[in-house]
Amino acid sequence: MPRAPLQSGIELEYDTFGSPDDEAVLLVMGYTAQMTAWPDEFCKAIADAGRFVIRFDNRDCGLSSKFDGQLVDVMAVMTAAATGGELPSVPYSLSDMAADAVGLLDTLGIDRAHIVGASMGGMIAQTIAIEHPDRVRTLTSIMSTTGEPTVGQALPEAMAALMTAPPTDRESYIEAAPRFLVFQSKKYRDAERSKQLAAAAFDRSFYPEGATRQLAAIVSNGSRAERLQGITAPTLVIHGRDDTLIAPSGGERTAELIPGAHLLMVGDMGHDLPEPLYPEIIGAILTHTRPR
Repeated sequence: MPRAPLQSGIELEYDTFGSPDDEAVLLVMGYTAQMTAWPDEFCKAIADAGRFVIRFDNRDCGLSSKFDGQLVDVMAVMTAAATGGELPSVPYSLSDMAADAVGLLDTLGIDRAHIVGASMGGMIAQTIAIEHPDRVRTLTSIMSTTGEPTVGQALPEAMAALMTAPPTDRESYIEAAPRFLVFQSKKYRDAERSKQLAAAAFDRSFYPEGATRQLAAIVSNGSRAERLQGITAPTLVIHGRDDTLIAPSGGERTAELIPGAHLLMVGDMGHDLPEPLYPEIIGAILTHTRPR
């Protein structure tokens, strides 16, 4: 897979599906998740419908640049964000991660793209639309939220599963993977499939150190509510009714704030992209990203 050097010095691992002659769809993945969390089948279905699909590893994840040894006190960041105190310095921000994505478009010679982000990737996609509006054809924010503390809050058991430090040996890591089923689509939960995906992710890149820095970037960003109201890109918001990691109110509020946004609430969808729901989710993305 190719690796794109950016002007910032960051290098992003990426791959593509489809023809570069078609309009680009840039897929931005979420917290600690590698680009392969956008399944090949998902990407190919979009590309086969006439889009040039690009997925990439965010910084501090997968095969992209790592910030080894840069420590951050996440609890201090969370406390400051909750109390309105002065935020400690963080290694990087969501704005930096948004700039990475734009830098990848620069490297590929793409002026404007359809930006599709999931979870933290939705936050990054929103930030691209806010800070780099001229690079965005359309915005699709999936299972994400606004940064406001009153919406999109996780259930305690979902947050506990996300925040528990992963085992560091391969076998234990794989066996522990089903703990994430707590926030995935209830109707389509599959413990064995979860283990298979965990094995592939571990073998590709196991890098838990990046988690604290990515979390600090999310928390330090605060609320995007006021800035979301200034987004001009046509926007689609997709959220699962069964999402317990980012509650449906996060998606509802995102659509409420962005002028003219269309909200698609998907039944039986949790905080994941189950294959049986591809027709509805991909269909909505293709409709939203059709050439205007």
